[in-house]
Order: sequence, then C-alpha cells, then structure tokens
Amino acid sequence: MTLEIKPVRTERKGTKCERLKMWGKIVAVTIIVFLGIASRQSNASEEIDVRKDVYLFLHGRTDLREKVVSLLVTYGFSREKITMATPEKVGNAGDYMAMLWKPPEPDHIKIQKITKVEKTEPEKIKGLWRGVARDDIDAIPLE
Repeated sequence: MTLEIKPVRTERKGTKCERLKMWGKIVAVTIIVFLGIASRQSNASEEIDVRKDVYLFLHGRTDLREKVVSLLVTYGFSREKITMATPEKVGNAGDYMAMLWKPPEPDHIKIQKITKVEKTEPEKIKGLWRGVARDDIDAIPLE
C-alpha cells in the first residue's frame, strides 16, 4: 500500500474581511459614478432661455464658426443672440457661454451658464472674462 501525500495549501487569496472591503470599494465607486452621471444629466436637462445672449469663444478656430453657430441653433439657441466674445465686453448673470473645447483641436462645444460677473482688472488673454463665474450645462459634439 502506497501513501499519497497531497500538498498543503498555504496561500489564501484573501480573507472574507478583505473580500468584503474590496466589494465595498467597488460599490462605493459605482455609486459615485452613477451620481456623477445623474448630476450631469440634470444639468443638461436645464431649460435654455432663448431670450438670453450667448457669447461664442472659438479659441482661434474661425474656420469652424458657421458649423458651431448651426449646432448652437439646432441645440435651441437663437441665431440673433449668438455673438462673438471679446475680451472687453462680458455677459450678464443668466447669459450663456459656448466655447470650442479643448483647444487647439476641439471635439465639442462646451455650454456654460454665467452665474456671476464681478468687476475686475482685465487680464491679457481673458480680458474682463476673468471675473465671470460659470457652470457647465452641457456639451455638443462637433461630429
């Protein structure tokens, strides 16, 4: 009669406590992602006040101006209310900003609502827009 010796398992892949912690982290991350998506969708569903002005930032991509204006009109903005942004003149709280994002090779238009305008000294590139606070509302893909 031969005696068969089986190897003793010395390694464990993790204790119950470690596995529970791992699943807890996975659930927490999933909840955070879900809440982030839900928050973004609630901002995107905000109704646009077409009576307000829209300040357009092309970041040097004037070749895309007509395409961007057409997309903004399709989105719901009034063509008459879309104006090119300048460093010297800013909008008012409640107005909108639309900018090609991310320069220099944009792939979408970022829509933002102006929430606050503070008087400030103009900065070289931003001008008076330096004092403008805004919230992201939505994004429109260029393609």
